[in-house]
Amino acid sequence: MIQVQRALISVSDKTGVVEFAKFLVSTGVEILSTGGTLDALQKAGIKALGVDDYTGFPEILGGRLKTLHPLIHGGLLGDRSNPQHVKEMEANSIKPIQLVIVNLYPFVETVKNPDVKLADAIEKIDIGGPTMLRSAAKNYKNTAVVLDPSDYSFVQKELEDNDMKISEDTALMLSAKVFSYTAYYDTAISTYLNDKRGNKFPDIISFAFTKKQKLRYGENPHQEAAYYEPIFSKSDFAPLQGKELSFNNMLDLDAAFHIASLLPKNAVSIVKHLNPCGIAYGKTVHESFTLARKTDPISAFGGIIGVHGTVDKDTATAITENFVEGIVAEGFSDEALEIFSKKPNIRLIPISKFQEALGEMDLRPIHHGMLVQNRDYDLVQKSDLKVVSKLKPTDEDMEGLWFAWQCVKFIKSNAIVYTDTNFTLGIGAGQMSRVDSVELGASKAQKVGLSVVGSYVGSDAFFPFRDGIDAIAKVGAKAIIQPGGSIRDEEVIAAADEHGIIMVFTGMRHFRH
Repeated sequence: MIQVQRALISVSDKTGVVEFAKFLVSTGVEILSTGGTLDALQKAGIKALGVDDYTGFPEILGGRLKTLHPLIHGGLLGDRSNPQHVKEMEANSIKPIQLVIVNLYPFVETVKNPDVKLADAIEKIDIGGPTMLRSAAKNYKNTAVVLDPSDYSFVQKELEDNDMKISEDTALMLSAKVFSYTAYYDTAISTYLNDKRGNKFPDIISFAFTKKQKLRYGENPHQEAAYYEPIFSKSDFAPLQGKELSFNNMLDLDAAFHIASLLPKNAVSIVKHLNPCGIAYGKTVHESFTLARKTDPISAFGGIIGVHGTVDKDTATAITENFVEGIVAEGFSDEALEIFSKKPNIRLIPISKFQEALGEMDLRPIHHGMLVQNRDYDLVQKSDLKVVSKLKPTDEDMEGLWFAWQCVKFIKSNAIVYTDTNFTLGIGAGQMSRVDSVELGASKAQKVGLSVVGSYVGSDAFFPFRDGIDAIAKVGAKAIIQPGGSIRDEEVIAAADEHGIIMVFTGMRHFRH
């Protein structure tokens, strides 16, 4: 147990600190403090001694140097169970400090302002605070450390119940919290500085995430899971209603959000198990949803919906005709919210800055490390498309091919998509053979009564043989858009010409694993 007799208080966030300090002083605890915290305590009538008066060394360098002194850190680091430490502390007039209440300069909050200058950000890098936190956390058997104002009441109760003592177990818990936070803080600084330099792949990369919520369960019900958000999150993930989310719900919400965000306004995506089962965009969100659900209404049952726009009354009415797990959208009208309130299990996720919220990096854990890449947001320009077939596309054909190309990048490889000019007809996803994907996409369309005759076909990668073209011709598709680049391109183009199919090359592949 740690008997608290002396406390050091230096906080940027002063929430609740005056009340906590009043309690400490009322029990006879000596308070040391600095700068603005000292002023706040003294104005509240709390007896506190300035650190500079305690150490006999003035605060200098514009406040950059004030607590880095042996009398402070000796008091934090001294192990009172070690006779040599006790001897050296006594020889150097170092008094033990049993409680540290410190939180840090608001670096993250400062640099979230897009207009912040580098010099101003640098001044919000705390030096003395993290050093005190780490010193106290290392010496948790002798010094308890509190960095989170939400812990004041909990620590106060333990002190009240135990004659001003803190248990070793509590001190260890608080120590772990400190090291988690200082790692987060340092990661925020390194991330910001690397971003300022445009260095997306530094030699040492670290990530820091804060827990936003516990999930219902993981990929399967016997697995536990939680959702964490990165330091510099571009969106405020806050469901308006619905059941607690699961791991798989979150993955599908992310996929639906990305698909809709990267397509034109009013676009709607319906996702099931990370694959789209319908994508469309029309003049209204309602029209887009109606078209997207046509592609695969069976798979759409229990899916997640992404909407690049506001869900209105008509769309909400149509959505609630069948069971869905959740919707992520730019917004929801009051009438839509009223309709959804009668289906309280449907998760509603608003992300107001839809396209701005897109994350830049794709992180993939593997069993012995982490893979990091830029997200696949690039899309060739229409002017870069190359018509390689004898049959040339009309303007309408180019619109249909362009839409097919926008869609196929979101489908698991090997990926084939059949589309009209603005909505999907059949999706062949995740097959080991490209021919299998061709046949699967066509059969799924036919199964729900949609014809792929005269359709546009998007392929995420090149056709290694002509057999895929032959299969596409067999179902009556009109045109194909694909990257090209196979050693058998001439054979593939010849097959397209033989069948009277338009073929366009993009020069860009969109594998999705």
